Amino acid sequence: MIDSVLVANRGEIARRVIRTASQMGLRTVAVYSEADAGALHVREADTAVLLGPAPPADSYLDVAAVLRAAASSGAQGVHPGYGFLSENADFARAVQAAGLVWVGPDPEAIEQMGDKVNARNLMQDAGVPVAAGTREPVLDLDTAVAAAHRIGYPVMVKAVAGGGGIGMSVAWDDAALATALQTARSRAQRFFADPRVLLESYLEHARHVEVQILGLADGRVIALGERDCSVQRRHQKVAEETPSPGVGPQLRQELMAAAVRAGQAVGYRGAGTVECLVDPVAQTFVFLEMNTRLQVEHPVTEMVTGIDLVQAQINIACGRDPGFDPDRVEFVGHALEMRIYAEDPQRFLPGPGQVTAWQEPVGPGVRVDAGYRAGDTVTPHYDPLMAKLVVHGADRAQALARAAAAVRGFTITGPKCNLPFFTELLARPEFASGSYDTGLVDRMRTPPDASNG
Repeated sequence: MIDSVLVANRGEIARRVIRTASQMGLRTVAVYSEADAGALHVREADTAVLLGPAPPADSYLDVAAVLRAAASSGAQGVHPGYGFLSENADFARAVQAAGLVWVGPDPEAIEQMGDKVNARNLMQDAGVPVAAGTREPVLDLDTAVAAAHRIGYPVMVKAVAGGGGIGMSVAWDDAALATALQTARSRAQRFFADPRVLLESYLEHARHVEVQILGLADGRVIALGERDCSVQRRHQKVAEETPSPGVGPQLRQELMAAAVRAGQAVGYRGAGTVECLVDPVAQTFVFLEMNTRLQVEHPVTEMVTGIDLVQAQINIACGRDPGFDPDRVEFVGHALEMRIYAEDPQRFLPGPGQVTAWQEPVGPGVRVDAGYRAGDTVTPHYDPLMAKLVVHGADRAQALARAAAAVRGFTITGPKCNLPFFTELLARPEFASGSYDTGLVDRMRTPPDASNG
């Protein structure tokens, strides 16, 4: 077992990892940029090492700087959190080459799943359902049009190396496809330095449902239930819950079995997520992608299982049992997570600034994973996620009631904040009933057609 771990991240996820690592008796090492010198994760770690200036490329994304921090601090392991370098196979290899324990899957699994075309093909060959689509990257409009006619409109154009909804566009005909292709390729090049795209059949009124998997040190892969991530803006999640109100018992078993096959296909170790699109009417699903890291929304799974996923990650990385009995996992109650961003609740545009007041809600079943407090500043350099508000209840009705009370009890002033959005979401009949899909937020923000009165 390692005796120390460096957390190659910032904000709430750095604090989250530090909390569990400390409880495990490990010495914790934080890294930070000049903009984060006074951040909570820096104060809470046993040791903190400056990486460089505020821009991510000069700090949190600087592989050499992170490795120097590990060497100078004497850290024996590296936990990447999510985002930044967490799904960078070269970084994982560099960590291992430096003689450190990488708290994540094998670099080869990261690489295989990071290429969406390769991931699709691998999953299809493993017997995991995939949407109709292209088995090779689409490089020009003629090829795209031919593929779209074969697949059938509407189609989703996606960046092969993409993530976070970046480089995704829907096309309903040839003309729209030309625009979508240009937009997706441009964004893919700008954000991922890879202009390749693929086409898939676009499922209207789908739910975005993912399965938490855990690849154990003994080679087994287990599934820890599903999470519904259908509340999204710009193809990016803002609220998640488990279990999914749109998934029946039979589909739940099929989803988990497919997720286990997906993990086995790449010899997966550690925490990962198999994401799917679900047709709630037909109760069928197709593979979307696999995230080879801890997810932002992992707390909802922790709330219903009682499993500490970060502890399991560290144990597995060290070749140990996960810290719980994999054959006796119980799912109790219902959990919901709301991502609290420094952003305008109407248009969802970032609104950084200094936090002048910060009061977290308390109560039964309430958990707050936060990266800020009063006096801190949300800068424009990083993702504007400030906190995750998580609630648990005996059933969905109780979880929703506790969520509404927790939102009312959360006070943040200074930067813009999307808390009012969640008040609106929880009161929305479509969400309250559980009969929503990935188009929910768009419908909430689209004004009624004047011609309909």
